Amino acid sequence: MDYALLTWSLPFIGALLSLILRGKLRDIIAVLAILASAVFSTLSLQEFLRAGEPIHLSYQWIPSLGISLGTYVDSLSGFMSLIVSWLSFLIAAYSLKYMEGDPGLTRYWFFFDFFVGSMLLLVLADNLVTMFLGWEGTGLASYALIGHWYTDEEERCVGDIGRKAFGIPMWFTPSHSGLRAIVFTRLGDVGFIAGIGVLYYFTKSFSILEISEKVAQWAGPMAESGLLLPFLLVFSLGAFAKSAQFPFHEWLVTAMTGPTSVSALIHAATMVKAGVYFLLRFSPIFVLAAHEVPIAESQVHSFFSIVAIIGAFTAFLMASQALVSRELKLILAFSTASQLGYMFLALGAAGLIAEFPLGFLAGFSHLMSHAIFKASLFLVAGAMIHAVHSRFIDDMGGLWKFMKWSFLSMSLASLSLMGIPPFMGFWTKDMVLEVARESGIYLAYMLGLITAGLTAFYSTRLLIRTFIIGKAHHTHEAHPIMLLPYLTLAVISFLLGMLWPILGVNLLSGMVLRVIGVHEEFHPELHLDPELLISSLGIVSLSIIVALSLYLTEGGLSRISSARSTSLGRAIHDFLYDRWYINALYYKAIVGSFSWLSRNVFKYFDSLVVDGFYHILIPKLTEWLSYFGFKYFETEVVDDTYHERVVRGFTSLGSFFRRMQTGLVNHYLTIFVLGLLVVLLLIIWVG
Repeated sequence: MDYALLTWSLPFIGALLSLILRGKLRDIIAVLAILASAVFSTLSLQEFLRAGEPIHLSYQWIPSLGISLGTYVDSLSGFMSLIVSWLSFLIAAYSLKYMEGDPGLTRYWFFFDFFVGSMLLLVLADNLVTMFLGWEGTGLASYALIGHWYTDEEERCVGDIGRKAFGIPMWFTPSHSGLRAIVFTRLGDVGFIAGIGVLYYFTKSFSILEISEKVAQWAGPMAESGLLLPFLLVFSLGAFAKSAQFPFHEWLVTAMTGPTSVSALIHAATMVKAGVYFLLRFSPIFVLAAHEVPIAESQVHSFFSIVAIIGAFTAFLMASQALVSRELKLILAFSTASQLGYMFLALGAAGLIAEFPLGFLAGFSHLMSHAIFKASLFLVAGAMIHAVHSRFIDDMGGLWKFMKWSFLSMSLASLSLMGIPPFMGFWTKDMVLEVARESGIYLAYMLGLITAGLTAFYSTRLLIRTFIIGKAHHTHEAHPIMLLPYLTLAVISFLLGMLWPILGVNLLSGMVLRVIGVHEEFHPELHLDPELLISSLGIVSLSIIVALSLYLTEGGLSRISSARSTSLGRAIHDFLYDRWYINALYYKAIVGSFSWLSRNVFKYFDSLVVDGFYHILIPKLTEWLSYFGFKYFETEVVDDTYHERVVRGFTSLGSFFRRMQTGLVNHYLTIFVLGLLVVLLLIIWVG
């Protein structure tokens, strides 16, 4: 049985059934379809581990182009599909209560299941065409789910209503946010499509396995012409956009207008991980190109250096913005983009070090770690917003008294995010930093280290301001259907951290050997570099202490107020709060330029084409044609034909008949007899 095929197809079947069914049955079937998918993903991974080699099943789809509908289960796709499906199931179960009573549930469940199916198709695809179909499917579903509340009520927006930066509004409605998501990601998708076309041109195949086997066939010619680096960057544009890396990061921030369950799905289980998965799938092939085509080595290394620097900068950029944000989900969104930057940093650095599998393992481990604790954080946030009826942390506080299990879940997940031992985030974050340091790009390493401190600060601030200080809201704990998924994920994050030294590295490192493009032996040892450990834990501990002193003491809160009252403090706060003014710059420079261009094009089109051609030239031409046409018709047709020729014709005809009318009876009798004879002759001849 093709378990992988069932893994990605069942959510699509659930999506279709959600359009037919109604009420609770629709909701339950939609969730059960994802549960069944998760079960089959587990069986698929189990089959792979038992076989000890990748499982590749392919079905002919468009033979003339060599396009198949196939699945490829190796260590990467097997584990990735497991994470996607089980996290999606827990989020779907949470949605049963969270979305209860929503008027758009049919639409919600259709796109939710469609989203999960598209992500699983992307992960399990054996060729670029079906991978791209899944890729685009996640984009379409994200647009629909981010804009789910398309009626754009104020409480559904993200950002402070009325706030502007350089005249640009800094709040966004659900419909606007959905549009931003699809526009930003489509910019990168253009590069992905172009890359697919180039690879097909050189290899005459869309198969990822064949592209790996024919690496010299496409990497060699491009490397010789100096085009390999531009190709790798263009091909990877889709990954940068999908995973919200600078300069495509802005769409992820405003994607918070959708339901919180959707935010958890996008940030933890599906869409934003697609870009990281792209690099995990293709970076071993890129490294293989550097090994098999010596002339390509420098260009491949330049590509990985760019990936690492962009990842490190994105991690720092987004973490800095989370320091001052007031919206609960927005803080988590900044955190997601920042942690995705860590993953790009790890995979970029991986291509620069001798032990590539170590960086590959760091990137994938952090993806798995982040998926678990970030899903928990978002689901807790949804329960908190549901309880307090506000998205701002200023309206929360003291919630630990009434939401103890939620407080426990948020605390466990936040400690993993901060990288506190023995939580899973500690091991994976330090692996990323170790690889970054070994790569030799010290700027990227330092940005990663500083980001670790910023992450600890804003996570501590978030916990204090929502659960500890402030006036306690008399509310209630989340419903068990909502509580169990995020509590389960928080506990799993803790348990995996405890077992990581024994289980995690040995299991995942063994699987690295069975990924396309990775051929070298790799047996990592878990060791804690004392220098790195001191640096990492030192900056994290210092950040936590500073956050505690600022937000748990009266003196600290007064210092914050005093700092913001100064012109410098206010300028720094506004700079971070308005997202480094990057969004305003985009709207001013890009949207404003296109608006100016369209206005001027319209202006000149209206004056030259519409006014000049339609309002002036065509009427003049018509008038000219009418004048000369009428003149010719009047003289040649009316005067000559009607007034002269017709009259002359009738006059001639009249003259002819008048000559026949002589008035003599004998003439009439003669004509009559002659006519009668003619008739008789005709009758005889015919007879």
